[in-house]
Amino acid sequence: MFLHDYKGSLPGCAGILLAAVLLGSCMDTQGSKAHKDGQSRPVITIMAPLHFPQGPDSSLVEKMEEMTAANLIIDWVPDEIYTDKMNAALTMNSLKQATFVKYTDYIFLKSAIRSGMFWEVGPYLAEFPNLRRLNASILSQTAVDGKIYGLYTERPSSRQGVIIREDWLDNLNLEPPKTIDQLYNVLKQFTYGDPDRDGKQDTIGLTDRNDLVFGAFKTLSSYFGTPNNWMVDNHRIVPEFETLPYKDTMDFMRKLYKEKLINQEFVVTSKDIQRDLLISGKAGVYIGSMTDVQRLSNEAKQVNPDARFTVVNRIEGPDGYKVWSIPNFNGLFLFSKSAIKTEEELKQVLGFFDRTMEEDTANLMKYGVEGRHYTLDGKEVLLPVKSEQLRINEVAPLYSLMIADLSNPNLMKVAREDPLLALAEKLTIDNEKFIVKDPTVNLESVAFDERSEELNKIIMDATYHYILGQIDRAGFDQEVERWKRSGGEQIIEEFTQSYFE
Repeated sequence: MFLHDYKGSLPGCAGILLAAVLLGSCMDTQGSKAHKDGQSRPVITIMAPLHFPQGPDSSLVEKMEEMTAANLIIDWVPDEIYTDKMNAALTMNSLKQATFVKYTDYIFLKSAIRSGMFWEVGPYLAEFPNLRRLNASILSQTAVDGKIYGLYTERPSSRQGVIIREDWLDNLNLEPPKTIDQLYNVLKQFTYGDPDRDGKQDTIGLTDRNDLVFGAFKTLSSYFGTPNNWMVDNHRIVPEFETLPYKDTMDFMRKLYKEKLINQEFVVTSKDIQRDLLISGKAGVYIGSMTDVQRLSNEAKQVNPDARFTVVNRIEGPDGYKVWSIPNFNGLFLFSKSAIKTEEELKQVLGFFDRTMEEDTANLMKYGVEGRHYTLDGKEVLLPVKSEQLRINEVAPLYSLMIADLSNPNLMKVAREDPLLALAEKLTIDNEKFIVKDPTVNLESVAFDERSEELNKIIMDATYHYILGQIDRAGFDQEVERWKRSGGEQIIEEFTQSYFE
């Protein structure tokens, strides 16, 4: 439930953020070209996160425009500043027609939704051949007061696991870890056992970043048995940070930090720097989305051709195997009433997204252009290794625009996947056997929607301060009590009432 990066008082951060926001604003894909047959196309404006150094190839966007009969103006915003820029656009009432909202930020927009800033799209979905097939269960997870306001991007319940340098394991005669203790031993040996055999103590076990959710902390806490944000105990909803497993996780992270088995600046480390520590061979373990392993491995091989990786998803803790899960959407597109003035305009924008689910557009967005980015083996896709970087540079950013892709029957299947990616996807399916769900996903709490952002910061800061050794257990408990006095107790009461009513 900790949704925002650590906001330390670092010199120059404001200037860096401003420059990044301005950069994001300049990354629009302008789509004001006239249609070849002279007919006007609707202009569709979109704000979407960019997870790569650059946006998609302009020729692919032009092909999308031809296929969807739309002029696209896409504001590609670097993922690390996406929440800040989205919030700024919300405050200034300058949202695009379609604005992507991460599921971790969605709760903060529910008050805006209730105030009438966004279109309710549920009543219109049946008018479109692809949108009418959206999964009712996932739609219900996104609902606000029983109403549907967004088109979801589909994701598995949990991709979380451990990515490890396999060649380092071999050098140290270690097996992939199966328990928390074994994982700790791997991290220690990767730090002090000279795993790269260069005769120097210049490596660390774990690379992490300033994110308690998608960094290492929340996945590690799963292994310790921490509930997913909340748990039901004795007819009451209880926050995860009041549980012993959460505090055990803090102790574990504190130990890693004290023994220098983790990058010492992780509290202010970006995802790019976290990745670079693994890619460059300075760290040997990355805890996060297992499907990142293919890209991490390929980039690491450019630095060291002998680098090899493996993936582990089953780390046994006190309660067996556990892993936290998200709802089956990782975000959704909302539709601004200030940018979309009429019902007719709304239907044009919804029509664009419906059209992107058709076979030609969906496969273009997923795989690129046949002959350049992929080849065909019958009706299945072949993804040559030699064109992988081309796919990353030109095609991969378009994935942020794809809605409900996992269940889209119009997408072609991949014939032979990269072995590491295939392993990661296999383990993602295996995670379904022991996922831990958030019991509050479909519950209502106005106090949570309105106050959780400021309250989360209390717990987030307290967690970091404990890990860094700046406060003790009593100090952490004091911050929990402050969280309760500041509105947390009201959230507990509202969730409890909603759960048992």
